[in-house]
Amino acid sequence: MVTSPAVNVYPLANWLMFGTKEPKMEKDTSVADRLARMKVNYMKEGMRTSVEAILLVQEHNHPHILLLQIGNTFCKLPGGRLKPGENEVEGLKRKLSSKLAANMPSHQPNWQVGECVATWWRPNFETMMYPYCPPHITKPKECKKLFLVHLSEREYFAVPKNLKLLAVPLFELYDNVQTYGPVISTIPQQLSRFHFNMVHP
Repeated sequence: MVTSPAVNVYPLANWLMFGTKEPKMEKDTSVADRLARMKVNYMKEGMRTSVEAILLVQEHNHPHILLLQIGNTFCKLPGGRLKPGENEVEGLKRKLSSKLAANMPSHQPNWQVGECVATWWRPNFETMMYPYCPPHITKPKECKKLFLVHLSEREYFAVPKNLKLLAVPLFELYDNVQTYGPVISTIPQQLSRFHFNMVHP
């Protein structure tokens, strides 16, 4: 029998919030603005490469994913665009520290970037992304990779003032494209091959 990779999942209560940080303002006020900026950057730098983190915690003995909420409706995984030529793992650590690390050198999270569990492609300057690159597309506009990031037993987080850090259960994400979009709503399927080891204090 093939064994599933094990992931330790610690209680949400183990994570301590050290207040807030300066706001991380969105660069675009609309989807159209974001796609227009993506087009400009593509002309200068080529395909956009982005990395995002799947951070797991548990509550009521069920896995939850940490999401950043912007406003009252839009949620996203922590992460973002890599600099040209930047290493994926180091870039994700940089993005995670920018979004979530406390402003205390002695309490910096130990980001343990694990497996890449999904790769999504944006064929054109449109909102739709696919978990494959269509065969007729020779120059995709974005490649987005999702990494499982293993959290230590206790971490100290600080979130930008304009964002909220939410713990969303897998059962709420599953197949909920309308609320979370195709990338986040398929995370439960991507994680189904892992064995969750619920660690209790």
